[in-house]
Amino acid sequence: MPAIAETTVELIHWVFPEHAGAPGQIHGGRMMEWIAQAGTLAASRLARGMVGLGAMDDIDFLHPVKVGEIAILRAQVEYVGTSSLEVGVRVWAENVKTRRRAVTLNAHLVFVAMDEAGKPRPVAEKIEPRDAEEAALVEAARERRERRLERFAQREARLKETANDDGDIRWKFESVRTILPEDALFSDMMFAGKMLMQLDEAGGILSMRFCRGLVMTACLDAMDFYTPIFTHEVVTFQAGLNFVGTSSIETGVKVLAEKPHTGEVRHACTAYLTYVHLGEDLRPRPCRPFTPASAAERRRWEAAQWRREQRLARVKRLKASISDERG
Repeated sequence: MPAIAETTVELIHWVFPEHAGAPGQIHGGRMMEWIAQAGTLAASRLARGMVGLGAMDDIDFLHPVKVGEIAILRAQVEYVGTSSLEVGVRVWAENVKTRRRAVTLNAHLVFVAMDEAGKPRPVAEKIEPRDAEEAALVEAARERRERRLERFAQREARLKETANDDGDIRWKFESVRTILPEDALFSDMMFAGKMLMQLDEAGGILSMRFCRGLVMTACLDAMDFYTPIFTHEVVTFQAGLNFVGTSSIETGVKVLAEKPHTGEVRHACTAYLTYVHLGEDLRPRPCRPFTPASAAERRRWEAAQWRREQRLARVKRLKASISDERG
């Protein structure tokens, strides 16, 4: 059985102006697409075949990768279940002049091994931690798995709670697009990285409209995929404002997949993204105030406050663990 280190895949991208969101720094959705690419490579290699993204436990942006810098993405399989694989992805930014590297992002993604019909299949190969450090990674992955199972158990209640409140919020945005063959990686199933980029754009547009200025993606909290999306389907991204802090904004983005020839609509996933309002100097600046008014806005606000507390604690632990780390 391979050790965790033996499952490592590394992708290297030079950040061009075409990859930028806010002036001079990478678009958050583009980085999410690259993360999904790296994670899919690591998972599919170990699973020896087709995999699909089933969940994301977190994506935390510590600081952006700037245009002209090199983004180094390192993915490794940290846990293998019956048909699932958890992949950790860490990203470094490298300045080509000074050759200095700094950790810029950390993420955990869960993939499901699938057969040609898109059904889950067992993963034959497992991993064997080679030392205490790798054993700690496996244990942390097991703990995330338990929290993930709790989220799935509460899925029906969450869907019912959020199903009909979109009309009771004042700040929202919706975009629609069709899924083309070029958006698929395996068979006719949409590659999750393409969906993540569109999802981030929807949340970012809403945030920019509210702030009346530039924003930068700060994190994506736990997200579960309920159904795959296929080519020639129509996807709707519904973004709504959840919370406004001093310089941060949380948006919730619901993704709906529609079969146009039958009219069937499926809830593919819901994501919670946090953005930071930036001034012209690209430093955080205060957001204008927002007070929740309707029951739906208050519910969203309270749930976002809980996620914010969890997120701040998670990022604090992450920063402590990567102090002075070099890729």
